[in-house]
Amino acid sequence: MTAVHPGPVQPRALITGVGTVNPLGSNAAETWSRLVAGESGIAALAHEWAERLPVRIAGQVTADLAEHLTTRELKRMDRCGQLALVAAREAWQQAGAPDVDPERFAVVIGSAYGGLGSTLEQDRTLAESGPRKVSPHTLTRLMVNGPAAWVSIDLGARGGARTPVSACASGAEAIVQGAEMIRSGAADVVIAGGVDASVNDLVITGFSQIRALSTRNAEPELASRPFDGGRDGFVLAEGAGIVVLESEEHARARGAAVLGAVAGGSVTSDANDIVAADPAMQRRVMQKALASAGLEATDIGFVHAHATSTPVGDRLEAQAISAILGPDVPVTSTKGHTGHLLGGAGALAAVVVVQALQTGQLPGTLNVESLDPELNLNVVTETVRALAPGSAPAGLVNAFGFGGHSVALVITKA
Repeated sequence: MTAVHPGPVQPRALITGVGTVNPLGSNAAETWSRLVAGESGIAALAHEWAERLPVRIAGQVTADLAEHLTTRELKRMDRCGQLALVAAREAWQQAGAPDVDPERFAVVIGSAYGGLGSTLEQDRTLAESGPRKVSPHTLTRLMVNGPAAWVSIDLGARGGARTPVSACASGAEAIVQGAEMIRSGAADVVIAGGVDASVNDLVITGFSQIRALSTRNAEPELASRPFDGGRDGFVLAEGAGIVVLESEEHARARGAAVLGAVAGGSVTSDANDIVAADPAMQRRVMQKALASAGLEATDIGFVHAHATSTPVGDRLEAQAISAILGPDVPVTSTKGHTGHLLGGAGALAAVVVVQALQTGQLPGTLNVESLDPELNLNVVTETVRALAPGSAPAGLVNAFGFGGHSVALVITKA
């Protein structure tokens, strides 16, 4: 195990609210309930366009967004923005809708593809029906910064609306950026997280062409199987994960109920390949996250791995985790339940880690029937594992993306 030397302890960014909408649930409580019950949100695609595709399964949000948004909001926003706004409102309400100076209130919401669904939809409209039928909302719906913009408008945040675009690391990077804004004194409150809504024929075909997706069309609920010896690719999914971050001074002054804290985080780039990950940088990003939190490897009680269920990706990450934290730390990946939310994945993982630290329970990794024998890792294969009383007080979140983007987050109890 590689030694990790703690650096200077930084001010914590406290977490006072969480929100999510994803294939398992329309809110954080429902998501957690289904996670610890070992349920799956992955199903066969019912869309006509899916019939001709090699992969016809995905994790889709089944919540009726019309119950959460107005007709005007539904019309003006891409689905990506809609999901982000629903999750952000949930997190904001759980935080108690804090009274904050608008210029000290910011939004950081990452996304891999933003309003790609609207781009494809309006391009088809143009080709089939002509320019007069193209929506006047097209340009604002397709913007990758749309979710951050809509949330900032809705909640009145004037301290910046930022959008990290770092593929599947986008949501986790947004939380790192938000925590840095808190620590630096640039903001008192930050809404941070990630979202994607790219379950469409182009994205499915693109990932299929590089053989990244599972082809278990006949068994949707069994298709996403991180760390399993029979895994054959990830399952595309949609959804959002959002957290409310506050400075300790601001949260304590208003008597906020604190759910947890972002104690540290790191963002690195491989500078290696546009697709292939560099395991050395996966190790390095975890080391740097620990150092920024002032923690040792033994302080990490469990890991929420990126682990998407690809044969190579899971193996490389397992090697990195074992090298930095040792082979005994409990490791899970809830992508077996939800599929891969792309830019929303790391943010949803952060929400899950907060819930795990609060409840003392760690959801297992779904569909691990036979652990890959090449992995020297303590994968949580039971439906749920109780965290040992007095166990290490922190959870670590990994998130990696095409382009060599690597992010690690350290989340602690309040």
